[in-house]
Amino acid sequence: MRSADGKATLAGLAAEPNKPKILKAPVTVIIAHGLDFAGELPKLLPHNAEVMQKYFAAPGVGEATAMRNGTLQGAYLIIAARALGLDCGPMSGFDNAGVDKVFFAGTRIRSNFICSIGYGDPASLFPRNPRLSFEEAGRWA
Repeated sequence: MRSADGKATLAGLAAEPNKPKILKAPVTVIIAHGLDFAGELPKLLPHNAEVMQKYFAAPGVGEATAMRNGTLQGAYLIIAARALGLDCGPMSGFDNAGVDKVFFAGTRIRSNFICSIGYGDPASLFPRNPRLSFEEAGRWA
């Protein structure tokens, strides 16, 4: 979203604390995933498209894969923006169904999260929060 109208529409679907972030940011991106991605496999994976299309047709497999891969693409977007020196504010506080209805009507595209991108006001940026250590958050199998 770059236009004032688009940002206002999106902000209207966001949780109260996220509304001003969307309105102030130069750009807010809706990170979404397409549930019909397997139809693109002949172009994207020509050597194995037919086999993978059958695999993704199993109940739940395509949906989970689309969500997972869309999340990864959103993370890559954030990494790229930060590498360019931009600040990013990823958010999950919004009405997914409302966003899908307004911005993706008539499609099988589903919103995952949103991310405001720009140059934050240093006075309002938070310092990095503590992180869990590997021992607290992971384990070796």
